[in-house]
Amino acid sequence: MKGVEFMSGQNHLVHWADNTADRIIRQKGDKDTYVVASGITPSGVVHFGNFREVITVDLVARALRSRGKKVRFIFSWDNYDTFRKIPVDMPNQELLKKHLFQPIVDTPDPHGVEENYASASIKSFESQLEKVGIEVDFLYQADKYRNREYVEGIATTLKNTDTVRKILDQHRKEPLAKDWLPLSVYCDGCNTDNKITNLKWDGENALSYHCDNCTSDHTIDLKTTTKVKLPWREDWPMRWAFEKVDFEPGGKDHSSQGGSYTTAKELAAEVYSYQPPVYLQYDFVSVKGGGGKMSSSAGNVITVNDVLKVYEPEMVRWIFASYKTNVDFSISFDLDVLKTYEDFDRQERLAYGLDLGNEKKTNMAKRVLELSQVGQIPEVCPIQPSFRHLCNILQINDFNIDVAKKYYADSIKSPRDQRRFEQRSECAKFWIENYAPDEFKFQINKGKIDIEMNDVEKSFVTNLKDVLGSDWDKFETDKDLHEKMYEIIHTLEVKPAEVFPVMYKHLINREKGPKLAGFIKSIGKERVISLL
Repeated sequence: MKGVEFMSGQNHLVHWADNTADRIIRQKGDKDTYVVASGITPSGVVHFGNFREVITVDLVARALRSRGKKVRFIFSWDNYDTFRKIPVDMPNQELLKKHLFQPIVDTPDPHGVEENYASASIKSFESQLEKVGIEVDFLYQADKYRNREYVEGIATTLKNTDTVRKILDQHRKEPLAKDWLPLSVYCDGCNTDNKITNLKWDGENALSYHCDNCTSDHTIDLKTTTKVKLPWREDWPMRWAFEKVDFEPGGKDHSSQGGSYTTAKELAAEVYSYQPPVYLQYDFVSVKGGGGKMSSSAGNVITVNDVLKVYEPEMVRWIFASYKTNVDFSISFDLDVLKTYEDFDRQERLAYGLDLGNEKKTNMAKRVLELSQVGQIPEVCPIQPSFRHLCNILQINDFNIDVAKKYYADSIKSPRDQRRFEQRSECAKFWIENYAPDEFKFQINKGKIDIEMNDVEKSFVTNLKDVLGSDWDKFETDKDLHEKMYEIIHTLEVKPAEVFPVMYKHLINREKGPKLAGFIKSIGKERVISLL
C-alpha cells in the first residue's frame, strides 16, 4: 500500500497550533530559537487537568518546528513555592502539618519514597510526559533561587516597588500597605513564610524582618541569601524576561481581567523591560461524571497515567489536538470510550485516504493526526482493531492477549501494528475490568449447561447446531451466518426475540450479549458446538 503524504504544517493553516506558531513568528520576529514555556507547582498529585497546559505548549512547539524553527520548550517546576495546604488523600497528615508554610522542596515525601514532597509529584509527571512523546527542558525553581540566579531580577523588583504596587493596586479592592515589599521570605530560624512581619529593605542589600512563628529577628544579605523569592505575580513576568519566553498559555483562572496574566504583562513591560510572550487561554478539562474541575488539594484527580490505562498515547494527544484551546471538554471512562475509539479510527482512516471526505475535513484530519504522533508518523495506516470487537475477543479468551492476537495475525504487519494491538488490548482489558457496565461483560461457559427449552427453542438450537457442523466453512462473513440464522427463524415461523436468548444462555448463561452471528464466529466452531 502506498504511503500518504502528510502536510508538515508549513503551508496549511488548518489548525490552531499552526495559527499560533505564525502569530509567534509575526509578533516576535525571526529568531534563531523560540522559547515556549509551561510550569506547575507540585503541591499535590499533578493531574490530567494540568496536562492541558503542557500539551498546548507541545503542540505549538511542534507547529514551530514544522516551519523549520528551533524551539526550546522549558517547563518550570515551582518547587520553591510554599506548602500551604495538605491534600485530603495524602498519608502521614500529622507529619505534613509540621511542614506547613515551608518550601515544598523541604517538605518530606509522605510516602517515604522520594527525597521530598515535591520530587514525588515531579518524577511521576515527568515519566508520564515521556509516555506521550513530550520532551522538555525541566527547570527547578528551588535550584534557581538557591543558586541565586535571580538576584538581579529580585533587585530590579525591589527597586521598582512603587511601580509594582501601582500596577497591582489597579486590580485590587484594597490597596497594598505603604510599607509593603514585593518579596517573600522564608525565616532563617524556622523556614516558614506565613508570619513574617516588619519586613524592611535598606535600598541596597540588607533585608530585615521579624518572624512571629519563632519570635526571632533577622537581617540577611540579598546577594547571598537563599531564603527569598518573588510572589507569583512578580515571579512569573520576571522569569519571562530571564528566560526570554516567546510563548506561554494560561488557564482561564489566570486570564480574567485583573488576573495574574493582566498584571504579569504590565509588570513585564514596565518593570522588567520585556515584551510579554504571546499568550493563549485554555479552558479546563473534567472527567465525565467526576464533578467538574480537578483539584490536587481536594483529592479528586485523574492523572495522565490513569487515562493511558484506557486510551493509547496517540489517542490522548489526539483528544487535545481535536479541540480548540478555548473549549472545555470531559474525558470519558464510560461507554463513550467505544465512541471515542471509533471516532479516532474514522479520523485516522480519513487522514490516510481510506475513507473519503471533503478537502477541509481531510486536511484537518491529517494535521491533527500528525500532531498526535508519538515518534514518526507511519507511512501506512496502522492496524485498527475495533475496540468493541477487541473487548469481545479478549473476554472470549479469558483476557489472554497472546491468544487474542491470533484473531488479528493477518493484519499485524509491522512493529507499529504490534504496538497498536498490544496497547489497545491492554486498554480494552483494563476498561472492561474497571469501567465497563455489567451488561457489557460476559464469560464463556466452561461447558454445556442444562437449560429448560420449549419445542421451538429446541428446534432452533438443533437446526443451528447441525448447520454449524456441516456448513461452517461456507460462512465467510458474519453476514453470511446472520442470514442463515434468519432462514431457520423464518422456517420455524418465530421471531428472533423468541430464540436468541436461549442461544446466549448456552454460550454465556445470559439472555443478551454481543451480536450473535459475529459472536458465534469469534468463539469458533468446535467450542460453540460443544456448548450446544
